[in-house]
Amino acid sequence: MKRPPAARRFDRDYFHRYYYSPATRVTHAGEMRARAEMIAAVLAYAELPVRSILDAGCGVGLMHRAFAKALPRARCTGLEVSDYLCGRYGWTQGSVADYRPAKPADLLVCYDVLQYLDDAEAARALDNFPRLTRCALYFSALTRTDWRRNCERSRTDSRDVRIRPGAWYLKKLRRHFEFLGYGIWVRRDVGVIRWELEDPRAVLAQSRRQR
Repeated sequence: MKRPPAARRFDRDYFHRYYYSPATRVTHAGEMRARAEMIAAVLAYAELPVRSILDAGCGVGLMHRAFAKALPRARCTGLEVSDYLCGRYGWTQGSVADYRPAKPADLLVCYDVLQYLDDAEAARALDNFPRLTRCALYFSALTRTDWRRNCERSRTDSRDVRIRPGAWYLKKLRRHFEFLGYGIWVRRDVGVIRWELEDPRAVLAQSRRQR
């Protein structure tokens, strides 16, 4: 099987610039620890137990230590396309677009990965999500609005990145998942009770009626 170009492009120099070097890194351990703790807290509040995590495109694994502390009974698997990272950290090598685990995880994490895939690959990845998680998903990707308003461009990797509208992702995600908030989704076949003012759909509908 021919290796995807990303397996070679995401090399030591790439991760030294964007993850290891304090002067140029795009994130840090504290930020990712807060993110992992938030995910764990929301799922605990929703009474959704997590015993297994698949971190797809896990990079250097910044969330893994925090997950180990916040979800001590969960086993975390890192999935990566990068030859360099798989060699250094021992991650499972593969692409979120076509990876087929023996069984789905309770929680799938896919953070800032799909903007590196072309439209066809990204669509395949979104279609593959229901095979990768039986319960919950944490998802984020750089969107056109983020590029204009939110990201620090001087530190953001813009090489070969596909900047898509957020609606492109949301339309596909909603086929199989319901939104809880802050990037967390649950499968539509998983029952979650939410009070009206905790439900993004209800709040959005009320806001529209009041305009």
